[in-house]
Amino acid sequence: MSVLDQIKQYTTIVADSGDFESIAEYKPQDSTTNPSLILAATEKPQYAKLVDDAINYAKGKPSDQETWALDKLLVNFGAEILKIVPGRVSTEVDARLSFDKEGTIAKALRLIDLYKEAGIDKQRILIKIASTWEGIHAAHELESKHGIHCNLTLLFGFPQAVACAEAGVTLISPFVGRIMDWYKASTGQSYEDASKDPGVLSVAKIYNYYKQNNYKTIVMGASFRNTGEIKHLAGCDFLTISPSLLAELSKDKSQLTQALSAEKACKNPLPKVSYFKDEKAFRWEMNEDAMATEKLSEGIRKFAVDGVKLENSLKAKLAK
Repeated sequence: MSVLDQIKQYTTIVADSGDFESIAEYKPQDSTTNPSLILAATEKPQYAKLVDDAINYAKGKPSDQETWALDKLLVNFGAEILKIVPGRVSTEVDARLSFDKEGTIAKALRLIDLYKEAGIDKQRILIKIASTWEGIHAAHELESKHGIHCNLTLLFGFPQAVACAEAGVTLISPFVGRIMDWYKASTGQSYEDASKDPGVLSVAKIYNYYKQNNYKTIVMGASFRNTGEIKHLAGCDFLTISPSLLAELSKDKSQLTQALSAEKACKNPLPKVSYFKDEKAFRWEMNEDAMATEKLSEGIRKFAVDGVKLENSLKAKLAK
């Protein structure tokens, strides 16, 4: 049995890709996308029809056509992915709205409406939102008032994870590899031993805290740099993995040990804390964590850059 098959015994596997062919190959339950993944996929000729459809849709709008084209393109990719996976797809809100609660809510509602036009129920969608203070509170409103499930992404700090659980969001995506990248650059250590990888330790702490406090929010480890990180999080609720690492895991025939479980989590209880209703405490604790603050800001900037590139590409096509 491959390591991938062994992990599937404990953990729901999610494909981190916008490439339908690679998603189909590894038979994940769900799939996640982001502007960077969609941008890469649109450069492949086999996806041109999805781009053309988005352009034609936007041309029917009287204004703001490039934004409509971008939103429609994201939904087109999500709809195609849902023909392959039996579960849900995550579709990301524009990163430029990361500090705009009302703008995030409006964008999420528009995306859900576009999915509805495509005949897809909102229960199969996770709206992906950056886990800023504003993003977490937007997600709370989307979940509680609109019944829209949310995936809180770009999560690097413990206060973000706690606030998300208190907000009752469906799922969080703590970023393993990017945390390790920061510590590697800051300390000069290689972190070849995944059991000491700061990204792995961060996700394990969040998972354990959630289980100790009976939070229903799903923990989905994301942004992996190697299979060692994945193996040391076997048992986490969900893991979203790139096609290249899924390929490595499918070829690996070594024996796997379950690293995380609700039973193990309760053996070393962590002190209970609260952040969702205390903006000052949330912002202070994030400020105290240089890694979380820097990686959150960097992640928002990078997703925004790729979102703008995608939008500009569509704008050029609309002008033709």
